[in-house]
Amino acid sequence: MNTPSPGSPPPSSIPAPDTGTPLWKALLPIALAVVIALIPSPQGMPQHAWYFFAIFAGVIVGLMFEPLPGGAIGFIGVTLVVVLAPWVLFSAEELAKPGFKPFNAALSWGLSGFSNTTVWLIFAAFMFAMGYEKTGLGRRIALLLVKSMGRRTLTLGYAVTIADTLLAPFTPSNTARSGGTVYPVIRNLPALYDSRPNDPSARRVGSYIMWVAIAATCVTSSMFLTALAPNLLAVELVNKTAKVSFTWAQWFMAFAPVGILLLVLIPLVTYWIYPPQVKQGDEVPAWAGAELRKMGGFSAREIELAILVVVALALWIFGGDFMNATTAAMLVISLMLVLKVVTWDDVTGNKAAWNTLAWFATLVALADGLNRTGFVKWFADYVAAHMAGFSPTTAMLLLVLIFFFTHYLFASVTAHVTALLPVMLAVGSTIPGLNMPQYALALCLTLGIMGILTPYATGPSPVYYGSGYLPSADYWKLGAVFGVLFIAAFMLVGLPWMKMIG
Repeated sequence: MNTPSPGSPPPSSIPAPDTGTPLWKALLPIALAVVIALIPSPQGMPQHAWYFFAIFAGVIVGLMFEPLPGGAIGFIGVTLVVVLAPWVLFSAEELAKPGFKPFNAALSWGLSGFSNTTVWLIFAAFMFAMGYEKTGLGRRIALLLVKSMGRRTLTLGYAVTIADTLLAPFTPSNTARSGGTVYPVIRNLPALYDSRPNDPSARRVGSYIMWVAIAATCVTSSMFLTALAPNLLAVELVNKTAKVSFTWAQWFMAFAPVGILLLVLIPLVTYWIYPPQVKQGDEVPAWAGAELRKMGGFSAREIELAILVVVALALWIFGGDFMNATTAAMLVISLMLVLKVVTWDDVTGNKAAWNTLAWFATLVALADGLNRTGFVKWFADYVAAHMAGFSPTTAMLLLVLIFFFTHYLFASVTAHVTALLPVMLAVGSTIPGLNMPQYALALCLTLGIMGILTPYATGPSPVYYGSGYLPSADYWKLGAVFGVLFIAAFMLVGLPWMKMIG
């Protein structure tokens, strides 16, 4: 393995010629939306909900094939809904209300994603990453990791997994934990192996590390009740809807066999199906040690940032009762600006952060539209109507699978919980002989692992997707493969274990 030289320029400073986007990629999302819209709406579904779903489906296909950047596709989708609001967003009853102004209401809906706290926490993660890069703290930590565990890429994968697992029980925001703490550090690792974003060299090491990181945080988000904020919301909804309650220990014990198995498998399975090009080598750890000696002691800026990161972690872990995770992140970013760890020009010039903010904000609005138009309710009613005749065990398996894979329709686990969990609990209550405590817990335990499915499925997903190391096609394929792996492990190991421990 050749030793990379730090700060070396890309192999060529001449940009590759723009070969253009294949026409079929641009036409496919439009064609799909038109075809769905022309099909008569299913029985019982409001016509405007069906039209909205047609646009939503077109946007999702656009995100899969990317004829335009993801942010542009989301923006166009929201704009189209706002322009066509009287036909795709509002019911006849809403339109008939005196003084109702559909286009004003639609614009408020379209911009609602920009007030979402998770969207801004994702943005904050990019700012933290920039601070790590500017001060050199991220590079120092990356060099330490490489020096100690960098002889094999596989062991680096396990180091990332362990780091997330240690933070997970105390950090109820996986965006803060993975996007704001783990990602800013590991994004410094690929460059040490001459692996660059948005470049063929991404597959040297960077793609592997980034996928292991997002997969690991999805598993730890299911493993601990306090590792994902929607877990806590789900427990409250289960208590109110089904009169069932869970303790932290019950939650952990139910998922532990699945979680431990998956955390062991993630770096290894990724190594097999999405292998890094650099497998091992002694040169880079030796070089990392030499670079650390050159860096000398911690600089004042590194120490300032380290203190601010500890403050952020403390607020995320212990401050949940009086300060939202996003508020804590904004406070720390403000302190970074005051102390000039980063400058305002740095913030405004971070294109990746602003692009991700616009992209995720529009997706949050679009996913919310599925709920407000009545599509989600219709879907749940449709499922309930077709559950008659199944045994309790079969019905539970089918309902858990439906609950898991419908996350393709959601850009937020919180939105998924709010919109679908009460309805799925109500469906379960109509099935004679169904063990409601076990069923309710099974639904809740899938909330973290469903975050692996798409580039917008959970808070840190857009951060890793925007890293430049996980191309769109790769992300969707890996999401599907690992989604099946995760839910299969839960079905084959988790559900029998839950039944055995009662």
